[in-house]
Amino acid sequence: MFGTGLLKGLGVTLKHTLETFSDDRSKVPDRYRDSIELGNNRRIINQPIDQEGLLTIQYPEEKRQLPEHFRYIPMLIWDTDKNEDRCTACGICAKVCPPQCIWIVRDSDANGKPVTRPAEFYIDAAVCMSCSFCVEFCPFDAIKMNHDYELAVFDRYPQLVYDMEELTVPLEYYAALWPTQYGEEQEKRRKDEEEKKAQEEAKARAAEAKAAAAAAAPAASSGEGKLSKAEELKRKAQERAAAKAAANSDTDSGTSVAAASSGDADADAKKARMEELKRIAQERARQRKAEAGE
Repeated sequence: MFGTGLLKGLGVTLKHTLETFSDDRSKVPDRYRDSIELGNNRRIINQPIDQEGLLTIQYPEEKRQLPEHFRYIPMLIWDTDKNEDRCTACGICAKVCPPQCIWIVRDSDANGKPVTRPAEFYIDAAVCMSCSFCVEFCPFDAIKMNHDYELAVFDRYPQLVYDMEELTVPLEYYAALWPTQYGEEQEKRRKDEEEKKAQEEAKARAAEAKAAAAAAAPAASSGEGKLSKAEELKRKAQERAAAKAAANSDTDSGTSVAAASSGDADADAKKARMEELKRIAQERARQRKAEAGE
């Protein structure tokens, strides 16, 4: 029949209108179920998963309660237990950042030697893409994603360039925003500390056992009538000294024999030379005598 579909559509619209009207007249409307009243007509609304239909939130008086894994601009964690920044200025977050919106200046001591803490830390919120790569790659859990999305300003620069003071939040703030993730991290940190402590204790026990074995070894050696390590080393040193002295003695005697042999050879050569000179002189004398007689 002509117009049946139109009537059905109007019926659906009328049904939703009446449901919405009755819900608005109730003491706590369906859209305000489990919401947080802040006073002055301000609410934080938690829209349940099973809630049907769409609702309009009267922002800024009404705001959605954000889920835990919502992420916007990074924040730096101040460890209140240790009273220090978790950031060590390693620069990994700046290297993995796709839009390159993070830059860090490492601090130094009085002698100019670099230290493991940042002197300056900047994030350009105007180009940050909220990818959380910096959070995933940070080895010290020093940078996390904040839930604060109300960052509108009149001047993009420099008001959207956040420095270290604006980015740093206490550990309790992070624990309130990310309770599940914070609990998992604390449990993992506790297990790592227990494992490290157990390794240190095992290492200490091994060192004690080694020292006890080393202390018991000399006593066992002396009980068997053997020389101690120090006495053995002393005996070997004496043997080496005696061998060296004997070698030096043999060298000196050989040198003396060689020197004597060399002296005898020189004397024989000198004697032979004198005899030769004497023979030549006698020959010349006979020649002169023969010439004079003639």
